Amino acid sequence: MSRTRGNRAAAGLLAILGLTTAACSTGLPSGSSAADPVAKVDGKISMTYLQKQGDQEYFIGEAEGAKAKAAELGVDLKVVDLGTDANKTVSEVRSAVARKTNGLIVVVPDPAVGPQVVQTARDAKVALLTSDDQICATGPDPSACGKADLVPRIGFSGTQMGGEVGKRAGEEYHKAGWNQADTRIISAWKQDVTVCTDRVNAAKDSFIAAAGASIQKIDVATDNTPTGAQDRVAATVTANPTVKHWIVLGCNDENVQGGVTALENAGFKAEDVIGVGLGAYLACKAWGGGRPTGMRAALFINGKDVGALAVQTMYDRLRNGKAMPAEAVAPTRMVDAATWRSSGVSCG
Repeated sequence: MSRTRGNRAAAGLLAILGLTTAACSTGLPSGSSAADPVAKVDGKISMTYLQKQGDQEYFIGEAEGAKAKAAELGVDLKVVDLGTDANKTVSEVRSAVARKTNGLIVVVPDPAVGPQVVQTARDAKVALLTSDDQICATGPDPSACGKADLVPRIGFSGTQMGGEVGKRAGEEYHKAGWNQADTRIISAWKQDVTVCTDRVNAAKDSFIAAAGASIQKIDVATDNTPTGAQDRVAATVTANPTVKHWIVLGCNDENVQGGVTALENAGFKAEDVIGVGLGAYLACKAWGGGRPTGMRAALFINGKDVGALAVQTMYDRLRNGKAMPAEAVAPTRMVDAATWRSSGVSCG
């Protein structure tokens, strides 16, 4: 993404958000102590961006957007791939503090480390912001956290995204004319990730409204990877031999693509599968291959926009003392085999 396009994207996001502002300007949850402020930085600003699953296409884009914005602003940015290691999150936060980083942006592999991350940043008077996934200052489960204790977040609305996915899946089901009795919905996601649960629950609800039918649902716990989803969905399909048609929903493209692949391996034809992804970075590979696929559509989420906005938000806090929004939500767009190329999807 070019510098000019990055500027327009960040400005456009801020313009359309109608954001809620956190009560505290420390970059920590709004309940943080006023006696523990994060000082403005007059000289060179250093930031550390800790990402989970850094080899995933979405997070690659997020890192690119963050680096481009940091270069534009003259920020010293270090990006660290945490993989799926929650313990590495804590050690890398400590390392960043030891390097005297001014601001931390974190995508946690596991929200359970939230209180430890928050306390470490708070003790060091380092500004803290999350992107994509939420963390709570007072407990391991953000869904059980009071709003005042949620760390400011840049990302997407899980409810809005899930709603769009479920709506498209319902429309595809309605067009297919399948029998409810021999159709099942698989919902696949890592069930301790709050934003994933938000997405999946919203998808289920909006599916019913769009399809005009209530299909039996099967929840499948995965690790949010294609192979993990494929293995778990394969076992689910084997356990339900009378089902003729499958609808696959999930937290991300990985879950849906893994589910679609499992069904393909089990002998289901593309016309008997409705998969609606979330991300589009894997869905586009299926569409670009030229073969029939059960991946009917996907919601395009642009990681570059999130990375750029996260760096800009942290910069505004550190340079100008501007309070971070409690949550900044980026726009999304539904794409399919006919529209993904013209929509700017990066298909790595």
